[in-house]
Amino acid sequence: MAAPVEERISVPIDDPNADTEWNDILRKHKIIPEKPPSPTPFIEEAILEGRRLAYENRLEGKDLDELDELEDLEDETFLEKYRQQRVQELSFIAKAAVHGTVYPISKPDYSREVTDASKAGPVLVNLTSGLGTNVESRVLSELWRQAAREYGEVKFCEIRGDMAIEGYPDRNCPTILVYDKGDIVKQVVTLMTMGGVRVGMKEVDQLLIDIGAVRDNDVRILRRRREKEDEEEEKREKGGIRSGGKQANVESDDDWD
Repeated sequence: MAAPVEERISVPIDDPNADTEWNDILRKHKIIPEKPPSPTPFIEEAILEGRRLAYENRLEGKDLDELDELEDLEDETFLEKYRQQRVQELSFIAKAAVHGTVYPISKPDYSREVTDASKAGPVLVNLTSGLGTNVESRVLSELWRQAAREYGEVKFCEIRGDMAIEGYPDRNCPTILVYDKGDIVKQVVTLMTMGGVRVGMKEVDQLLIDIGAVRDNDVRILRRRREKEDEEEEKREKGGIRSGGKQANVESDDDWD
């Protein structure tokens, strides 16, 4: 007589992840796998850690005047720590500011002023347009001067594109060349990838961060970001006031009907 064929029993399972007594029995007999751990505790832990770090770093980027304004709100020892940190940062920036202006260069000076100079730190070159109608070139030249004043530890140079490279097309201007340790490490042809004529110091800041010329938490970077956030908040508040005023006028007109 042939041995009976083993039959597989189909066990009804509505939701294998549900917390039911039936599922507990099935897991005990290894019919269904153990329920995966809930991600909730990990998410809650990450949120708490984020809040803790945000609280500990709440004074990051504030200058000395802003720290002084918080004397009545923050622990004096905690404030003093950040004051000393800001003083050290500002002292370092002042000592490192050996440039502070845009260097207009010529082709014979290029190797010395750019390639060789980049062995001591990043050098940024703006290849400008020879045409007065190139708006992007004029915009970048203005930003170049501001950046040179703010980041005196970084060398900013400027030369007309066709004087640096014979036959260089004006349509490629402005072009940004970044040198470091004697080599070109980055180039940006026109401002298309930086916002076009709407480019601002925010984009120049990001360029300096990307090439390692300044840190992302540099006090100058943080100050500009905070000023931008304050400006946007002020615009939102003014927009809300205008919107509220219009609504009030509509309601006032309805009262006369």
